[in-house]
Amino acid sequence: MLGLGPTELIIILVIIILFFGVGRISKLSGEAGSAIRKFKQGLQGEDKGKDESPDEIEKSDSSQT
Repeated sequence: MLGLGPTELIIILVIIILFFGVGRISKLSGEAGSAIRKFKQGLQGEDKGKDESPDEIEKSDSSQT
């Protein structure tokens, strides 16, 4: 991994925290987690949609809203 040891990684992490701040990093990580969750739900929705007929998909979509 580019020859970086634990000391270099800790220094880089500290610089990033000082540059962005803890609040902004936590906000970005939360948004990334939300995006990953939505992406996984989208993938599951595609698999689910293949097994159902178009009428069943419309019913399930309208019942969720």
